[in-house]
Amino acid sequence: MQSNQRLTASLDGEFVVFLIGMRVNQPLRVDKWLPVVAAMTRMIGELRAQPHLGLLHAEMWTSRTSIMVQYWRSMEQLLQYAKNKNAQHLPAWRAFNKAVGDNGSVGIWHETYAAAPGTYETFYGNMPPFGLGKAGRLVPAVGGKQSAAGRLGRAETAP
Repeated sequence: MQSNQRLTASLDGEFVVFLIGMRVNQPLRVDKWLPVVAAMTRMIGELRAQPHLGLLHAEMWTSRTSIMVQYWRSMEQLLQYAKNKNAQHLPAWRAFNKAVGDNGSVGIWHETYAAAPGTYETFYGNMPPFGLGKAGRLVPAVGGKQSAAGRLGRAETAP
């Protein structure tokens, strides 16, 4: 449901923003890129079924290059999941390296960012719940939260 108001996200404490995706370099090699998509689907299913692992929310957009934005409670939980021998990630990583490796058919990438109060700001206007607003909670962007500087907890400066 869309909200026709100005909102910002609120999430207590520190958290992690994890961007991950793939690029289909050889579209006809479905045998190479489809298993990557299937593995990510399994991992997200596992993480959503076990919130104690630390995933707060994930959203994905697909094209030739895909991107998934994930919000994690902590860097430690993200790193623990990546190394967990009983989770979906390690088998998927091994299968990718065996099937694709460096043959160039599929590119994969990720970026990881740690965030803490005062180091991020969000704004949503006329939007349904989205992004960090789904990982945390949405609050009205009023009073001191009307500007980016205010949402960052910084004093307004003259232009």
